[in-house]
Amino acid sequence: MNPHGYEMSTQAAKAQHISLPWPPSVNHYWRARGVKRFISSEGQLYREAVTIGYIDAGSPEPLEGPISLTIRVMEPNKRRRDLDNLLKAPLDALAHAGWYRDDSQIHDLRIYRGGYEEGGALYVLICQLVDEQC
Repeated sequence: MNPHGYEMSTQAAKAQHISLPWPPSVNHYWRARGVKRFISSEGQLYREAVTIGYIDAGSPEPLEGPISLTIRVMEPNKRRRDLDNLLKAPLDALAHAGWYRDDSQIHDLRIYRGGYEEGGALYVLICQLVDEQC
């Protein structure tokens, strides 16, 4: 088990542990002007922060093929929130930054509450699936 609390099989698979800032909710990620929908300035800033993290990690080759994502949510406070509303911004930002090529690669997606942390954070394990195992 690693410091983020994830378990990983001993099978040789590519995996990345990523710390992400607290994302904007889906309600703050998108904006509309008439019939046009676009990513808000808050969403674009989030994408930039995730991209900077990717560059700081050495810009590893994007994972290919089926992947698994496990996301530990460290909430900024005890306010009630739906976990599924947190997913759009980080999943888009991870693909945009280059951690993997496209959301369609995600074959296994898990999200769980891990407690509270000042400012909130998401701890992500991205793993290339080998024989449906991480």
